[in-house]
Amino acid sequence: MMEMTFSGLRTCQLDRQPVMLLRQKDGDAYLPIIIGPYEAQAISLGWQKVATPRPMSHDLMGNLLAQLGAQISSIYINDFRDGVFYARLIMDAGGRHSEVDCRPSDAVALAVRSGAPILAEEWIVRDAGFVSQEPDVDRSLSRLAQEDRGEDREDLTVFRDFINSLDLDDLDHKR
Repeated sequence: MMEMTFSGLRTCQLDRQPVMLLRQKDGDAYLPIIIGPYEAQAISLGWQKVATPRPMSHDLMGNLLAQLGAQISSIYINDFRDGVFYARLIMDAGGRHSEVDCRPSDAVALAVRSGAPILAEEWIVRDAGFVSQEPDVDRSLSRLAQEDRGEDREDLTVFRDFINSLDLDDLDHKR
């Protein structure tokens, strides 16, 4: 298992879908996950600490957990099957450990609000992510898309195409 950080939101140039980009906390591995526009908005609002006049859904969920005495101890991206990522929301309430199945986008929306660590299985980051040792991740993404990594696995082709289509102009966006 490796700890990740939320690195930002990007847009896939092919279909304009939002992409949530996670980065290995103490490394150069990235994990891009396609999400919906509403999920992207929820993550963005939480990440930028935007106060809304009324609680958004993820704010409400965090408020409910706090009122019930539960604390999010981490979120965990635990599986990747048929092109779909799976996550678990790990919570503690009064000494009771609890895990709830959730979408990675919902888990990250809660993590950016609560400061909870983001964890991912190493094999998921290795299989569906990419490594960049360059400060210019754009250049690294382009090279990755052009290189043949010697993998003929059909299920990863879509991710290579996806990575090549990312618009990362705002990667250095200040938080």
